[in-house]
Amino acid sequence: MPNRTRGRRPRIVFIEPAETQVRMLSTTQTAVLDSTLNAIAADPGAVKQHATASALRDYEHDGVRVIFYATALGSILIVTYVEVG
Repeated sequence: MPNRTRGRRPRIVFIEPAETQVRMLSTTQTAVLDSTLNAIAADPGAVKQHATASALRDYEHDGVRVIFYATALGSILIVTYVEVG
């Protein structure tokens, strides 16, 4: 993924299964997820690749798991799976 020299963070969108998962989270879980998404958006290229699909990125930390992929220019992160413990 290219470096963003202008400091712009990517836009984050959720596909339907992930959107449903987010709607089921509590307020506290949503706050934790928001913090996690901010960390991912700061440097999505640093997130490890998914074990079975190289286009996907798999972020796990402190009970939160987010699987996503980025558009070709890295301006949009598309979240496919969300789990907050």
